[in-house]
Amino acid sequence: MRLLTGLLASAAVSLCALAASDAVEAKTLRYAFQSSVNSFDPHTLNETFTLAFHGNIYEGLTRRGPDLQIEPALAESWEIVEPTRWRVTLRQGVKFHSGHDFNADDVIFSFERAKSDASDMGGKIASIVEAVKVDDYTVDFISDEPNPILNAEWDTWYILSKAWAEEVGAVEVENVAATDREFHTTRNANGTGPFRLISYDPDSRTELEPFADWWDEPEHNLTRVVFQPISQASTRVAALLSGEIDVAEPIPLQDVERIRANDGTDALTGPELRTIFLGMDQDRDELLYSSVTGANPFKDVRVRQAFYQAIDVDAIQRVVMRGQATPSAAMVAPGVLGFPDDLERHPFDPDAARALLEEAGYGDGFSVRMNCPNDRYVNDEAICQAVVGMLGRIGIQVDLLAETRSLYFAKILAQGGYDTSFYLLGWTPGSFDSHNVLYNLVASRDSERGRGGFNNGGYSNERIDELTDLIQVETDAATRDALIREAWQILHDEVGYIPLHQQALAWGVRDGVNVVQRADNQFPWRHVVID
Repeated sequence: MRLLTGLLASAAVSLCALAASDAVEAKTLRYAFQSSVNSFDPHTLNETFTLAFHGNIYEGLTRRGPDLQIEPALAESWEIVEPTRWRVTLRQGVKFHSGHDFNADDVIFSFERAKSDASDMGGKIASIVEAVKVDDYTVDFISDEPNPILNAEWDTWYILSKAWAEEVGAVEVENVAATDREFHTTRNANGTGPFRLISYDPDSRTELEPFADWWDEPEHNLTRVVFQPISQASTRVAALLSGEIDVAEPIPLQDVERIRANDGTDALTGPELRTIFLGMDQDRDELLYSSVTGANPFKDVRVRQAFYQAIDVDAIQRVVMRGQATPSAAMVAPGVLGFPDDLERHPFDPDAARALLEEAGYGDGFSVRMNCPNDRYVNDEAICQAVVGMLGRIGIQVDLLAETRSLYFAKILAQGGYDTSFYLLGWTPGSFDSHNVLYNLVASRDSERGRGGFNNGGYSNERIDELTDLIQVETDAATRDALIREAWQILHDEVGYIPLHQQALAWGVRDGVNVVQRADNQFPWRHVVID
């Protein structure tokens, strides 16, 4: 067996058996991604690659298995002792990489730190209003209302040592928009996870080794992990084909068959729970970057729908994504709880789009800047270039600003002041539940509650806000599903966003390197076994 997928529950059993038989000879994992790790602060950026990389160093109260089921991690167990109080029993005998003991103080500290203004992680624990230390290994989480999925995102809310942070001056969260300052956590990490940071060069090579005092029994047989950022896809593929690296992520879709045909390598592909979409600034009275003065065209649903109907997602799927994407009418993927399988896209119709613009008073079109990453999602810049061309056919001139992910995220997120008028983004709900997307992307911005933190365009609808709150506390599955469907229908009718597709995962892997490819696109090294 060469490759394992995280979509099958049996993968975990097979992997454990393989690890037990082959763990005698340890190996180095050489791993390449399209961009660098920009910080080791576990609370600075809620972005999949960052969370995935950090998840090998840090741990949450829970973790996800190969089948994405919740497993105990730093918490051994949890129970609902009152409708609005969850009691968590912490694991004893756990050490941080620094040698500090893990206890309830670290959980309380990490809760308060993740809730701070500079943090990007507040949404993961937003419904918790208070964390109370019961004793050294027991913590109560109190919410203002019952929440049946309170623990759904604890796996990527990572715990940092309070004592260490105070010793090294890392109490403050690194602000992703503060590009003129380096924090201690930019280059230093201290988790409880299976691997610890040895050296860090953001442009060249980062090395990690197994943490000898990790509380769990290792499944992997690694002695070292060497990570290299390789931005050029062709260079990444060449390094894989030549044997210089073991895992390349992502690989260009056009190279999948070439990698499979090469002696010694294979391509691992599968569905991802990430939705790629376009967002529009609907909040400001005048767009930051547009030829329209004194008005914001995106406040008009006819303009938003015109943009939607001008975009041929089937052409993007066929040409740009080479068939490795699923066009979507929804902001969530199949497999996410509450996926509206009966929702249909507004039809591709450039003539109708031009008519809508004329009706809205923009028959001559206008110009607008579009922000796009060029090293984050599969063919992200190419998707944006295709959108530019399609909108040009209806008289919209788009000024495309495609940048590396570090610059891109520093602009469009809350810490950067939502410095965008029109943008492309991807989102994987960490809870694998529709409420995550509604709460973070769709509900009206509310900084005090942490709601709408990734609602970069400022879309707002009072009924969706009500529904989001109801969905959070509803325990009856049928009632909850009906509330979710209503919210998705409203968003669709108002064209609050323009969903494009769910992209496919595509990794290149050297023969003899056994990995788990999870549908959330996280790469846990603790499952890697090298023959």
